[in-house]
Amino acid sequence: MSDIAKALKKLFKDKHRIVFWYDAKQELISEYEALELAGVEKLELLNNEFALKYRILREQPDQKFLLYHKGPQPPDLDNWLLDVQLAHGEFRTDQVGLWMADLNFGLEFAEVVQTHAEFYTAAKRREALKRSHKPDDTQGIIRLKMLAICADADPRLDSILEHLLAELAENITDKVKLISRCSLTDFLWQQMERTYGYKSDTPGIEDFVIELFKSCYAMETNGTVKLTGDALVFLKRWKDSRRFEQAFETLSERCADVLRIEQDLEKRNLQELVALDYFELVDKKVMSDLVRAIASKTISSGNVTLYIRQRRQGHWYKEFKDLYEAIDYAAQFISALDEASLSMESMTNGIKQYCQSWFRIDQLYRKFTFHVRQSAKPPLMEALTEQIENLYSNNYLLKVNDRWQTLVDAMDKWEVPSIPLQRTFFYRWVQPFLNKGKKVCVIISDAMRYEVGEELTTLIRQEDRYDAEIEAALSMLPSYTQLGMAALLPNQELAITDSKDAAVNVDGISSRGTENRKKILNKAQKATAVLAKDLMKMNRNDSRELFREHAVVYVYHNHIDHTGKRDSAERVFAAAEETLAELIGAVKKLTNANASNIIVTADHGFIYQDKPIPESDFTSCEADGDHIFYRDRRFVLGRGLKEAAGLRKFSSANLGLVGALVPSSGTG
Repeated sequence: MSDIAKALKKLFKDKHRIVFWYDAKQELISEYEALELAGVEKLELLNNEFALKYRILREQPDQKFLLYHKGPQPPDLDNWLLDVQLAHGEFRTDQVGLWMADLNFGLEFAEVVQTHAEFYTAAKRREALKRSHKPDDTQGIIRLKMLAICADADPRLDSILEHLLAELAENITDKVKLISRCSLTDFLWQQMERTYGYKSDTPGIEDFVIELFKSCYAMETNGTVKLTGDALVFLKRWKDSRRFEQAFETLSERCADVLRIEQDLEKRNLQELVALDYFELVDKKVMSDLVRAIASKTISSGNVTLYIRQRRQGHWYKEFKDLYEAIDYAAQFISALDEASLSMESMTNGIKQYCQSWFRIDQLYRKFTFHVRQSAKPPLMEALTEQIENLYSNNYLLKVNDRWQTLVDAMDKWEVPSIPLQRTFFYRWVQPFLNKGKKVCVIISDAMRYEVGEELTTLIRQEDRYDAEIEAALSMLPSYTQLGMAALLPNQELAITDSKDAAVNVDGISSRGTENRKKILNKAQKATAVLAKDLMKMNRNDSRELFREHAVVYVYHNHIDHTGKRDSAERVFAAAEETLAELIGAVKKLTNANASNIIVTADHGFIYQDKPIPESDFTSCEADGDHIFYRDRRFVLGRGLKEAAGLRKFSSANLGLVGALVPSSGTG
């Protein structure tokens, strides 16, 4: 079948009953005469228009007709069948006509195809248009779809514009040039004016994007606005698009330079800028202003939090997240320290005040330091970091530790009224579950201090199906891993041995290592112990069997203490953050193994300052005695220790231990 036959067959099949064919050059008469189309009657126009009109409209209203004329179409005023032609269809044998037939376009689209002929020269573009074409398309919609195909976009102006801007960001002009070759440029700028109010004597994509940023910035700063509100809607949509994020950032930076935004920001105050989100420079200015205001105490902690909460919705927040978080925690830290009354009437009073509010000072300092480190310590934070360090060291640690040491020096025995002793842990917190016939899991996280535990409590409460509460206990003295771990086991007697690592015996059994701790646990109840890393590797069946076979499961976790060694101490706050995530994971692992009673505790805590401590701040005294077998930066262990300035000596009995070893703790 010839191309002409195929095109005519399609016209009759798709929508036309009557088709006119004007053979303008009178060169296709043979093709007409040879043509055979099933169900279609061929008639030639030979000054018989009135007779044909009556026949095709009145006598045979359901018959399909091909009306052929040898010659061009007559002028409209002389065309007695014009109304029929307009109501039905025309078959053209030129290239435009063939394209129209292929696309199933009616006569109303002839001008569109003729004007934008370059578009239709590519079969790929024609096929794309054919796929998107709908019967109710107007000329404007067809042109919009052509624009979209040229821009490789969806047939919406905002999508077309996003793709053209992405090309601009890469300094490429392929799509714009194709639009121009297809004679669609005027249509594009007509749509831009109608939708966004953009009008220029020399319109262009780069000129538009500069005006876009300029007008949207002006909308927020009471400047002159040339574009419509739809332009602001487009900018916000473009800004939040993940696909075109890089293009937005690139063009934002270029336009900021062209529009001299940095200079303009200098005259803007914080309140004006907090809602602006078109330039990265705005975030830098907001953070700089917040840092200065916090350092000078001219802004409340509540307002800092409020402003940062507003910035969280911004485009660049993810890039500056740690800086914003550090700024927020700095404001909260200064506020908490200002509000704290750090006096202690007694050990009981001091511990209770710490558990009620002072812990927040340690917590906020930790969070501030962590986020400053995560942000790579930019120059912006140097002065504020120094201020926080000095406040933490001099106005908090020094005051609390000096008063605490005075109270410790006055103690005869290491116990504090109304505060549970760590060595009673098993009988106070674990045994009550066992007495009721309930199973219990204990997670011991090495060096997880109270304020980290408080944050863990908050995080657990935020999880679905979980609740948690926190209670303080007085840790063993000296406060170190071997003794703290031993105290958390069921015990009647704790004794420090004179081994090189000051290991501890529990009721005569060594508590060093997981296997020995299992033995001690099994003396009280059918129990087991496992490392957290091994627990997390277990599949669901193995973890359930572990809990099903034992009444008590001890899980040993060691990330903070392992990280907080001298060579990696600066990572201890990062380790605290990682520990929180790991402990949440361990809790979920245990609950999935059908555990419903979980206790999380620690063997001891830690004190850490990010600022290097001068050697002059350490005590210079040297312990002396009959036999010193263990030395630490914080304490010594030995027999026959002598009293010395700067040291507080306790006997084993004073500390609730058995044996003749005498620990001494430094006051520095």
